[in-house]
Amino acid sequence: MKYIIIGLGNFGSAIAEKLTNLGHEVIGVDQEMEKVEAVKDKISYAVCLNCTDQQAMESLPLKNTDIVMVCIGEDVGANIMTTALMKKMNVTRLISRAVSPLHETVLEAMGIEEILRPEEESAERWVKKLTSNRLIDSFELTKGHTIIEAVVPEKFAGKTLEQIALIKNYNVLVLTIIKQTKEKNMIGIPRKVTQAIGVVTATTVLEKNDIMVLYGTDSDIKKLLEV
Repeated sequence: MKYIIIGLGNFGSAIAEKLTNLGHEVIGVDQEMEKVEAVKDKISYAVCLNCTDQQAMESLPLKNTDIVMVCIGEDVGANIMTTALMKKMNVTRLISRAVSPLHETVLEAMGIEEILRPEEESAERWVKKLTSNRLIDSFELTKGHTIIEAVVPEKFAGKTLEQIALIKNYNVLVLTIIKQTKEKNMIGIPRKVTQAIGVVTATTVLEKNDIMVLYGTDSDIKKLLEV
């Protein structure tokens, strides 16, 4: 996949390097040459540009990029302006960083559905999200064993856990199911909220858009997510 990471601070550069190491094509962008120089030999490409300048940003292959991530954290104004510019330019998938609840509310008001919260989430977790179609979030308990949140595969929708037999077929345990609903934030903008249903049973039915909370080894979970 092709990524553009805008903002090469600690968080942005960490994501850029990890994605590059996984074999993805990554363009890192920052308006400070010092940060560009620090990662230019660690990622696919690194360029120094004014991220809020539309003409400068149009020089990037935005139309041929799968995901654009705005990781600017120190300058909230530049973050919001860059995010607005990327939205205006209709990039395929846009993810932006929030450094405070108010900043997050502003991004939501702009219609940004995927928001980074690096103070709460690690670069490693975001790399896992970005490189799997169904993975929502993950938390590594021990080396090789992980708890993840993943969207229910289409072939499982409408079936019970007994019918799917995840333990037997994939050696993966379902801890709970999360349902998604909508509510309005502090300024009246609709936002998605999630709620776990509690302990699941053999008769629990999986529905389209449900999120499964799973426990298993990395290899078994990977096999399940490829279904």
